[in-house]
Amino acid sequence: MRSSTAVVAVVLLGNAMLPFTWAQNAGFVKSPMSEIKLTGDTFELYCDVVGNPTPEIQWWYAEINRADSFKQLWGGARKRRVSINTAYGANGVSVLGITRLTLEDSGTYECRASNDPKRNDLRQNPALSWIRAQATITVLQKPKINASDQIILSADTPAQPITMWCNLTNTDNAHQESFWMKNGLEIDKTRTKNKDTSYRINKAKADDAGEYMCVYTFEKAPNANTTIEVKAAPDITGHKRSENKKEGENATMYCKSVGYPHPVWTWRKLDGTFYTDIDNSSGRYFITNRDNYTELNVLNLDINTDPGEYHCNATNMIGTSGTTTILRVRSLLAPLWPFLGVLAEVIILVIIIVVYEKRKKPDEIMDDDEPAVPIKTNSTNNHKEKNIRQRNQK
Repeated sequence: MRSSTAVVAVVLLGNAMLPFTWAQNAGFVKSPMSEIKLTGDTFELYCDVVGNPTPEIQWWYAEINRADSFKQLWGGARKRRVSINTAYGANGVSVLGITRLTLEDSGTYECRASNDPKRNDLRQNPALSWIRAQATITVLQKPKINASDQIILSADTPAQPITMWCNLTNTDNAHQESFWMKNGLEIDKTRTKNKDTSYRINKAKADDAGEYMCVYTFEKAPNANTTIEVKAAPDITGHKRSENKKEGENATMYCKSVGYPHPVWTWRKLDGTFYTDIDNSSGRYFITNRDNYTELNVLNLDINTDPGEYHCNATNMIGTSGTTTILRVRSLLAPLWPFLGVLAEVIILVIIIVVYEKRKKPDEIMDDDEPAVPIKTNSTNNHKEKNIRQRNQK
């Protein structure tokens, strides 16, 4: 009895402890970091907290040298330049972002977190119920940079030289050097100490189109830059000329191009004398577009409806370009065709032989019903010889 009573007691104690979890005070996993920015830029501050229950997160702001005058920040503040995105799960994660920075955005930004049930009680001291992490954002006046205008490359004229230039005219910080970038990547051998900088392309073509940027670096300030766009109509440089598949399989066709801005891609199929637009609504066609690349996937090929010409088209504000891919769909019996061909030849040969043999037998082999040809005997021959001798004697 004692042992069974003890087991029951242990089970009851275990069941009673199942819903029990230990409380955990709020703590920071990731805190916001201080940054220096330029006017017109954007910044984001991250705050990641842990605790049980999951802590609530708030954002507060104080102007520089006024640390005692914190005000709570809300999404949509400062003419909708402020955004706050918060998600709660095992941890609490929040991101504060401010766009189109001005000098007035400089200050101290504070992430606060608490899972104290009385954290919002006005009689409660906030310093005791909320943990805090601060970051200082310093916004500096962006240097003034003069730059050349955008350039448009014409597809009708041969490759011509183009030159882009920038001039750093005004800055509050000591300038270090400058360099050029294309589509986010630094161009080799373009770094210089000069405030006046230029980049030349001797024979510019569609492949040279893109977003160019002259970048200036400083000793105690973030990099400053300005953008120059080189635009050109799309030029398709790669595609599948044909695609051969079996019915029931999937087919993939693609096109890639050069030119800038990135084009709008469309796919069409030739039905008779008209083109039919293709989109992702059918459930069998799937189009994937990525900048200067497009891909069309056709699922579960139908031998009756899917073969034909498929046309990809790239269009931007400068011009348009297109090309065709031919899709061929073979029957599932296609691998058997060689064997069936040989089999048909054998059957035809056997038939020819049988017919030939049938025609040959009546001419070379006598039937038993036909009368036999008379055979000349020795007595007949003797009678002829006797008649000849009698004529000679006369």
